[in-house]
Amino acid sequence: MRYGRWLIFSAAFIASPALALGGAASTASSSLEVAATAAVSAQGASPDSMTPQERQQLLDEIRALRDRVTALEGRAQVPVQTTPEFTPARKPGDHNLELYGFIQLDAIQDFDRVNPDWDATLRPSRIPTTKGQFGSDGQSLFSIRQSRLGAKATGTIAGKPYEAKFEFDLYGTGADAGQTTMRIRHAYASWGPFLAGQTNSLFMDGDIFPNVVDYWGPAGMVFVRNPQLRWTFWNKGGWKAAVALEHITNDIDTGNLRLIDEGVASSIRGDEKVPDLTAQVRYAGSWGHVQLAGVLRRVGYDTIDTANNEPKGHKMGWGVDLTGSFKASLATFRLGAVYGRGIASYMNDGGMDLGPNVAVIPQPGSLVLVPSAEAVKLFGMMAYVDLNWSKQWTSSVGYSFDKVDNTNFQSATAFEKGQYASVNLLWHPADNIFTGPELLWGKRTDNDGNSGKDVRVQYSFHWDFSSKNLWGLLE
Repeated sequence: MRYGRWLIFSAAFIASPALALGGAASTASSSLEVAATAAVSAQGASPDSMTPQERQQLLDEIRALRDRVTALEGRAQVPVQTTPEFTPARKPGDHNLELYGFIQLDAIQDFDRVNPDWDATLRPSRIPTTKGQFGSDGQSLFSIRQSRLGAKATGTIAGKPYEAKFEFDLYGTGADAGQTTMRIRHAYASWGPFLAGQTNSLFMDGDIFPNVVDYWGPAGMVFVRNPQLRWTFWNKGGWKAAVALEHITNDIDTGNLRLIDEGVASSIRGDEKVPDLTAQVRYAGSWGHVQLAGVLRRVGYDTIDTANNEPKGHKMGWGVDLTGSFKASLATFRLGAVYGRGIASYMNDGGMDLGPNVAVIPQPGSLVLVPSAEAVKLFGMMAYVDLNWSKQWTSSVGYSFDKVDNTNFQSATAFEKGQYASVNLLWHPADNIFTGPELLWGKRTDNDGNSGKDVRVQYSFHWDFSSKNLWGLLE
């Protein structure tokens, strides 16, 4: 009988996979019947000779043995540890983070003289019109102020492209003029059609800036980076259109008002009450691009430490800028013309937004001078051509100027016209390196006709670097 029970156990063990896989009651019952039949046959008895009670008892024993086998299998089984599949927080390729910049050394030999705060570049407005104002002619200078460092993130969020950029160079301006110190160029973020932060003004066309190695570049083009809120409402088929509200700055020239009241003249300042409104329409193709931009602004002033801040007032400023670049064989022509009133703050160099006018009113026995403010007219232009002689040799040559219509009460030494011209020859031994000389000429003319010039040679060495995509190292 003991031998028989082992046979019964074996039969139940053999039948247990069928029980596990079956899942239906009829399948389980059939499998137990097979096991019982096999067990009875193994003992030499005929299944037909068993009574129903004996058959049921045998089935119960097989069922109990099956349950014990199942329990033993569950106790002996080692659980399989599975590592959940890693789901990245972002899709590979959706985001890009790049550190970039360049090192540039400028070796400058100036044969004349400019304002020492601006001696590392050529700005016509900083050329003296009085001989010896900044010392005797001739100056040598080595500068790294053009060197630049930036970080840029790009990618897609919620189905819309984004870009964020922070970039600075070492060219001190304003209170830091003449210093090698950090100067923020770009600090903005854009998502889809919206942009917020500091970057190129919509009134500006950065794509006409020629391949010169001088830092400041042509005087007669619009060039300014403003904090702004921008909306690009059309961008398809090569066409792009946008509007923006931009930070306002006013350049106020009090001129000869000091002859009437020196205290008032020294206390007048810009009153920047509302932002500037700028707009741009652009069309681009493989041949180049054309852009039309405009600005509308309130150019205002008031006087500090006077009753009701009088005198005060404002004028409407406006401007139109037409620019383009055109490719032809080895040459790329970069052209621009700008005209308006009260737009000198947007120019690359020279001019003023408001200037003083006086009306002369005859009175018995005297003449009465009645001063007023005027938004100064300005015209600027530039024409450059970049030449790609070969993969390793390039040149850029061109001319630019800006000119204001001085008001009748500006001083004799007020800026009237600035001219700028340059030519270079650059060697590119590698994709990220270039070096070569540039010859520059500039001239300033004052309201009274006096002028000054500057001629210099600049030799530059430039090396670009980039991390490419830092996120790629983590993917």
